[in-house]
Amino acid sequence: MSISKNLNSLKSQLPEHVTLVAVSKTKPVSDLMEAYHAGQRIFGENKIQDMVDKFEAMPKDIAWHMIGHVQRNKVKYMASFVSLIHGVDNLKLLKEINKQAKNHDRIIECLLQIKIASEDSKFGMAPEEASRIIQSKEFSELQHIKVVGLMGMSTFTDDMNQVKEEFMTLKHTFDNLKTIETTNCKLETISMGMSGDYKLAIDCGSNMIRVGSSIFGARS
Repeated sequence: MSISKNLNSLKSQLPEHVTLVAVSKTKPVSDLMEAYHAGQRIFGENKIQDMVDKFEAMPKDIAWHMIGHVQRNKVKYMASFVSLIHGVDNLKLLKEINKQAKNHDRIIECLLQIKIASEDSKFGMAPEEASRIIQSKEFSELQHIKVVGLMGMSTFTDDMNQVKEEFMTLKHTFDNLKTIETTNCKLETISMGMSGDYKLAIDCGSNMIRVGSSIFGARS
């Protein structure tokens, strides 16, 4: 089955309010271009250097999402073009993104990554920490970022009841934090759900899903 067929099939099943991020990490530009020609304009990469290379090689009407863990010293490489940074899990990183965005006279949109999984390997902050950050004076001074939502990664497990609980934790956190609106924080996006569990994620309130293998095939 072709990438364009996979993409069209997937899109036909998605509710209108759900944004599809095509997870293109490890895939060659030719694969991304096939998805592009089928109408996909949002691509997610987990390594900044790969994203920079693809940004330079591909059409400029693409929105690039950084979905992997972000190292502060690499923010500068993507600051001129990145559309959304999903995995923001501390205030120091927000400050660095703000600094680099200012250098390019941009406002960069970010999602706060909430730790919902039981595994130690998953990054993210506690809901209380997220609440504290967005109400802090330090955060209010960051004029070149905007926190537009939350992101979470569920535990890698076949136990869908556990995954559902974790997704509901993120939705609950979103509902609580949504009431806090500041000049640089207005929560609208819940990014959760991947190839194996995006339907469940949407049922639990996700409006942005990150799908790779269902579009591009298994990881090479």
